[in-house]
Amino acid sequence: MAKSGNNHVVPEARAALDKFKMEAASDVGVNLKQGYNGDLTSREAGSVGGQMVKRMIEAYEKSMK
Repeated sequence: MAKSGNNHVVPEARAALDKFKMEAASDVGVNLKQGYNGDLTSREAGSVGGQMVKRMIEAYEKSMK
C-alpha cells in the first residue's frame, strides 16, 4: 500500500516542519497563513522551498565542521 505525501513517519515532526516553513517564509517576505495557501504564486512557493533547502544545507555544513 502506497503512502500519500502528507503522511509522516514521525507525526510529531509536522509541527516542527510547519514552524520551519513559517520561519523560511518570513525570511523571504512571503505571508503564509495556517492551513490552505493555494493562493500563493509559484514564485512565492518556490522561494519558501528554496529558503528551506538553503537553511538545511547551511545547518548540515555547520555540523560537518
